[in-house]
Amino acid sequence: MVQTIQASNLTLEALIQKFKLRRATDEQFFTEWLTELPELTNFEKQTLERVKSNHFSLIEHPPMSESIVKMVVLAPLLDLAGFYQPPFRVNGESSVEILVEDEGGEIIKGQIDVLVLQNQMWILAIESKSTRFSLEVGLPQTLAYMLGNPNSDKPSFGMITNGSNFVFLKLTKQDVPQYAMSYDFSIRRGNDLYTVLSILKRLGNLLL
Repeated sequence: MVQTIQASNLTLEALIQKFKLRRATDEQFFTEWLTELPELTNFEKQTLERVKSNHFSLIEHPPMSESIVKMVVLAPLLDLAGFYQPPFRVNGESSVEILVEDEGGEIIKGQIDVLVLQNQMWILAIESKSTRFSLEVGLPQTLAYMLGNPNSDKPSFGMITNGSNFVFLKLTKQDVPQYAMSYDFSIRRGNDLYTVLSILKRLGNLLL
């Protein structure tokens, strides 16, 4: 009988065992979050300052739910990055099924909070978490979704955020699946939110 597993219950160890997933050690594997980042306009910077102000105001009355995180922090970022305009298409709460090719067969099911597509190709899977959770909570789940990318010849990119912190992911499926992570960016630290937007725009430009 095929066993169904909720993606939210997965662990990183389980992904390593089931998919032979490994963390890339080559520093050149994931340079997209470091190089050729676009400059932001004054309007974009001003908008991000407003986002930060709204965020700090709201966390004075915790907890911030996932819906508030998406509305206050993610929505403006996706807008400024251009993901609401063609050729991109945003699907919210998209369902993903992954069939594990083993003796018994297992289906890993779960929900993606935000999925950005271009020409039916996954370019960014965003898993937003409540501000009460660390980013590590969403790592196995997001990697599982990225492993479900049907375009195995192209890399998948992801971002996990709890509304205050952000980390970017890259995953490739050629030969042995590999992934790497960026630094942890914080809305509380300097101009980190500027960098987050620049990285989003950079990843969008890769397919344009």
